[in-house]
Amino acid sequence: MPLARSLSVTSLSGLEEWDEEFDLEDAVLFEIAWEVANKVGGIYTVIQTKARLTAEEWGENYFLVGPYVESNVRTQVELIEPPTPILRRTIDKMNSRGCKIYFGRWLIEGSPYVILIDVGFTAWSLDTWKSELWDISGIGVPWFDREANDAVLFGFLTAWLLGEVRDEEPHIVAHFHEWLAGLGLVLCRQRQLPVATIFTTHATLLGRYLCAGNVDFYNKLSEFNVDKEAGDRQIYHRYCIERAAAHCAHVFSTVSKITAIEAEHLLKRKPDIITPNGLNVKKFSAMHEFQNLHAQSKNRIQEFVRGHFYGHLDFNLDKCLFLFIAGRYEFSNKGADLFLESLARLNYLLRVSHSDLTVIAFFIMPARTNNFNVETLKGQAVRKQLWDTAQTVKERFGKKLYESLLVGQLPDVSKMLDKEDFTIMKRAIFATQRQCQPPICTHNMLEDASDPILNSVRRIGLFNSSSDRVKIIFHPEFLSSTSPLLPMDYEDFVRGCHLGVFPSYYEPWGYTPAECTVMGIPSISTNLSGFGCFMEEHIADPSAYGIYILDRRFRGVDESCNQLTSFLFQFCKQSRRQRIIQRNRTERLSDLLDWRYLGRYYISARHMALAKAFPDIYQYELNEPTSTSGFRYPRPASVPPSPALSRHSSPHHSEAEDNDEDESYDEDLEAEKDRVNIRQPFVVPFKNKSSLFVTNGDGEGDATEKN
Repeated sequence: MPLARSLSVTSLSGLEEWDEEFDLEDAVLFEIAWEVANKVGGIYTVIQTKARLTAEEWGENYFLVGPYVESNVRTQVELIEPPTPILRRTIDKMNSRGCKIYFGRWLIEGSPYVILIDVGFTAWSLDTWKSELWDISGIGVPWFDREANDAVLFGFLTAWLLGEVRDEEPHIVAHFHEWLAGLGLVLCRQRQLPVATIFTTHATLLGRYLCAGNVDFYNKLSEFNVDKEAGDRQIYHRYCIERAAAHCAHVFSTVSKITAIEAEHLLKRKPDIITPNGLNVKKFSAMHEFQNLHAQSKNRIQEFVRGHFYGHLDFNLDKCLFLFIAGRYEFSNKGADLFLESLARLNYLLRVSHSDLTVIAFFIMPARTNNFNVETLKGQAVRKQLWDTAQTVKERFGKKLYESLLVGQLPDVSKMLDKEDFTIMKRAIFATQRQCQPPICTHNMLEDASDPILNSVRRIGLFNSSSDRVKIIFHPEFLSSTSPLLPMDYEDFVRGCHLGVFPSYYEPWGYTPAECTVMGIPSISTNLSGFGCFMEEHIADPSAYGIYILDRRFRGVDESCNQLTSFLFQFCKQSRRQRIIQRNRTERLSDLLDWRYLGRYYISARHMALAKAFPDIYQYELNEPTSTSGFRYPRPASVPPSPALSRHSSPHHSEAEDNDEDESYDEDLEAEKDRVNIRQPFVVPFKNKSSLFVTNGDGEGDATEKN
């Protein structure tokens, strides 16, 4: 078969072009996931953002398969007739046999085709299919587990669909995401369908449950009795489906090295390849554009802060830093416990150092609430009333000034404001008086007494008092531009903050710090997150670029807390100019997280699967790169190489800081060096199909044995 398509899909300078090419004219890709056009968690973001690149590679031969959810379809999918006779016949045949299959275009970038399966419509087959599953695999699914029942229906219907299509299409690649879609893969292999299969786990089931139970997860990975642990948590049937999918797949992948270690111990198979998660990066034509967006969004956050702290606004907003943590409300897994303890220690350091800086930490984590807090809403109302009063007085003042100038006289300032004006202003000032402290939480919590964040705040004693240099705002709801309280989308909010803090204990990838990076906002993550490991591998000195990596793998909790406090304190000591320089550097890393680069790992996985499933037709080998130097972002020139000075790697403070022209020149020079030096590692599969070679940042390689 002629080889016609190049695997190289990036134009990043210095990146080796791959010589081997594949002809995908006779191949069809089906990507199957429960979160296709159905937002549940992070996998939705992966598939949605990756769709454009995959559609460009596969064209009309790319189909996403997911569940039919009517509320989502009405707003996200345009239902159309299948474009090919093969698909029309397949869907008509399945519909005539009691199924309900829909076809359309998902209205996202790339407009990929979607095949949506109504699992509820075929619920009458559930008992029959569960019995068949037991006969072929010994996996029993309890009647009360609705999610597992949906997985059974979805799996059998997916396998049925692929079985019908395989009679018409010569070479099929089926990529399954997570255990909810994994049963379809198991059935494809059990029925010996000629389909190249890939299974990607974004986080193992058992890993999530174990970490939620506050166990020493990573130090005891090799000691867990996985069958017993899954059984104790009543997820043994789910675990068996996930493990079966991992072992049956031609290619097994995970999203990060840390998850690969976890999968090897819990699922008992070492991943063949790591497929990191990317984003669609919007590049700005000029560096100052994203800095302007930061300033605009920061002003909107400052307006909210003015209302929230009315009556106690005894700090300078121009000397105020906004920190935030966001994500699912997993108190320990997401590191909210460590963040709160570090904030208490940071508060002490700022107070004893007599700092005039104020830190406001936002916790954006959805929890069970009973509407907005009245005191919080009142604060925004008072702020708006003060603004209206100021505008009224300003108009009256302006009118008198205008009339005075019209007659050619300089105004008498003592007569510009009359008694009524002073009365209005005094009433406005009295309205700002407050007898209580500014609230911690913006909403009424349904479980206030047992909420872990609020209980930690009570323990550490950070109640937004005037003497505290660290203030806390807990917003237990996702952000929205339609909110009457903080009317901002999440992206705008992130742009307005100074630092994202994500000290997660369990984070297979970590989209939140990745989103910060592409928006030029520095962040703190850990070496237990996929994002943190990825950045450590690609950047010589991550913290110099605003990517602080907290050690939670080889340090105890107290040591990690001290390290996090040190990161925060050093960040607080930066000047405004240093923060601007650091944001410029952070934004330059966005190329590393673009699907244009990271998509090649998914391309490689698909080609590996084709070569394994159809070895007589597809050969998958790659010449070694001619050079292995320069595979990491270097340390910026303005950061001293001394370990003592670069321990926290904040941008070097120039003695001539006021000379903006010199600083700007240095930054431009560093940016150009980054563009010249960027050479990302890439996957190099050798002819020996028992190993996978991955070049690392030092030009050396690790051979990963295939299971």
